[in-house]
Amino acid sequence: MTFHELVTLLLSRWRACLLTALGLWTCSCFLIGLVPTSFRARAIIVPAETTGIAVSNLLSPIQIMSPSLLEAKPSGNFAVYLSALRSREIIRVLRQETALADILAEEAKTSLLGKLRKLLKLSENTIDDDKILEWLEHNTSATSHTNSIVWMIEVRHKDPLLALSVLRTLHAAAEARVRDEITAMLSRRISWLAERAATEPDATVRTALHELAAQAHRHLAILASDGSVAARLVSAPAVDDRPTVPNRPFLAVLAFIGSLKLSACIWATIGTTRRMHEVNSLNLKFPLFHGGSGAD
Repeated sequence: MTFHELVTLLLSRWRACLLTALGLWTCSCFLIGLVPTSFRARAIIVPAETTGIAVSNLLSPIQIMSPSLLEAKPSGNFAVYLSALRSREIIRVLRQETALADILAEEAKTSLLGKLRKLLKLSENTIDDDKILEWLEHNTSATSHTNSIVWMIEVRHKDPLLALSVLRTLHAAAEARVRDEITAMLSRRISWLAERAATEPDATVRTALHELAAQAHRHLAILASDGSVAARLVSAPAVDDRPTVPNRPFLAVLAFIGSLKLSACIWATIGTTRRMHEVNSLNLKFPLFHGGSGAD
């Protein structure tokens, strides 16, 4: 069947195609309606290295050049911040400061699998660190804006208060993780410089060591006075007023387009199958049309 014949076939059966598409779209919308909705908590941040008074710039004897606006790869303290958002240390903080583990355990009990385990009298599925980490991977995201240094941190859950609490805890814990690393590094540096200066007989070298120690103490003062080490908040963590995940209107539009395509494929397959059946029946009745010579 040629393309022109296929188009003609579909146009001749446009009512059947449209009714089939509407039926498929109705079923799709019903399935979309069954998907549970979630609230989305968001915070807009920028890497601290991109600001003129960033802690990382003050800690470096050479000013760190700001990356290009087209540079999407995180670096410096901000890269450590992003990695810390899904670390084992963060999970321990979430267990202590949020009700995430308890809510996940309750959701596991009320789920279909949890009810089946209870019916079969199996042991309850405990919420360990791996499951919380898996939840973070599926329900949190850190994305950069196109051609911009601005990043957006998101947390999604059906409980808006929990989503907001988890987002605030993630940001605070990741910042604290970077700050603790820098503080520990400076403390080790000050301790070593003090020990080295105490045993150094050369006055010139001892003076240089004291200057380095004074610089490290200045760095500690900078850390104590600056609230942002890795990421600065542009927009404070906030949660949507209504559930926005998934985007049901957008999914309904996609489902309608897909239903039209699927309906056209179904009726094109039916028409092609019928045409092939008619041709095969004609060849059985008249073998000459199938290429036979007709001679004995």
